[in-house]
Amino acid sequence: MAGNPRNGRPYRRLTLYQRTLGLPCWICGQAIDYRITGDEARRSSWAFTLDHVLPVSRRADLLLDPSNARSAHRRCNSARGNRADVTTPTRASRRW
Repeated sequence: MAGNPRNGRPYRRLTLYQRTLGLPCWICGQAIDYRITGDEARRSSWAFTLDHVLPVSRRADLLLDPSNARSAHRRCNSARGNRADVTTPTRASRRW
């Protein structure tokens, strides 16, 4: 049984490379606080996460492709989910 590919050295290398670019969040355009690391990064909404333009759940073959990798805030990445289109607003399933 294969392990989680996101725990491997190639994925960590891609994440480190993307982090060193120091780019703003590709979803909201705001600056990312790259000083947030470790346990604090797991709790902070504004911490860096590696996001994929084409979600890994839909295109697992692009997991390690640098052209598919983008810098994002944790909250922006989570809100986007596995949608490939960033411009589509999130809508409720019914009117509340």
